Amino acid sequence: MRKIISLICFLLPVLAYADVVQIRPDAPDRHIVVKGDTLWDISAMFFKDPWKWKNIWNLNKDTIKDPHWIYPGDVVVLDRTSGSLSINGNGSSTTPEIDNTDKLKPRIRYGLSQHDAIPSIPYKDISSFLSQPLVVTDEGLANAPKLIALQEGRVVLGDHQLGYVSNLPFNQGNKWQVYRPGKVFVDPDTGENLGREAIYLGDVEATQFGDVSTVLATHTKQEINTGDRLAVSTTEAADAYLPHAPTGNIKASIISVYGGITQAGKSSVITLNKGARDGLENGHVLALYSKGVIAKQDGDTYTLPDERYGLVFVFRVFDKVSYALVMQAKSPVELLDHAQTP
Repeated sequence: MRKIISLICFLLPVLAYADVVQIRPDAPDRHIVVKGDTLWDISAMFFKDPWKWKNIWNLNKDTIKDPHWIYPGDVVVLDRTSGSLSINGNGSSTTPEIDNTDKLKPRIRYGLSQHDAIPSIPYKDISSFLSQPLVVTDEGLANAPKLIALQEGRVVLGDHQLGYVSNLPFNQGNKWQVYRPGKVFVDPDTGENLGREAIYLGDVEATQFGDVSTVLATHTKQEINTGDRLAVSTTEAADAYLPHAPTGNIKASIISVYGGITQAGKSSVITLNKGARDGLENGHVLALYSKGVIAKQDGDTYTLPDERYGLVFVFRVFDKVSYALVMQAKSPVELLDHAQTP
């Protein structure tokens, strides 16, 4: 028992240190927020672990999912004693304050809206992925509305042209996206079918519903042909999630790099073989690890440890797969590299 108590006493400082963020040696004392800043960039300016929001901003678990409290003109101040950041206003608008319950208390901001708040990550890098279907199951594909004919016998549907669709529900709105089934995502560890990639082709608007419905093409990104499928148009607000580490241990493999390439870098979008059923959620930050290199010495073969080289931000989660944005990468991101709880 004495040995166990001694071991616990020995480990306590280590465990406590593991949850403490480290201030960068070149961190400034303060930073004036400007348009184009992101919460990730600001946190990375002061700390080595920019995803540890609870520690950095002195937030609780409930507040961590609402980033709408930093605006251009605010002054972010570093408290080197506590190792956290706070916000002082510029005098022209009211700003949140932190009370002794560790919660940000938003005051009224005159002339500003949530749209003026800075995002958690660069929205432009992921905006096009938030409205695309991206992944479809075999069942979803079988039941999806299908483009069966084009106006005047055309071969390709172009902007402002009419097409005809079967099985189009009348109770899900008139805004639809057109996609083409792509490659099947296969789990490299289990061989399970994780779903099929949905290649986004464009947007259509239903003008008449019936056994065969009429749609008008409002935007075409690629050629749209008969046989292509439709999905309801949706948009997710990824800026409503602050990056944070998963509470549990998650280890995923990179199964695809968007665009059909085999390597990726910073600001690229990758697909992971884990999803909602595995505990992933929008806003999760995972560390990137390269596969251990095989080394030979004196006739013996060794597998070197996996090497950490970057971070990704999960912004779109399906049941079995997720999409993530590469935030940091010291080396190329390759297929079958791992992304796991940092």
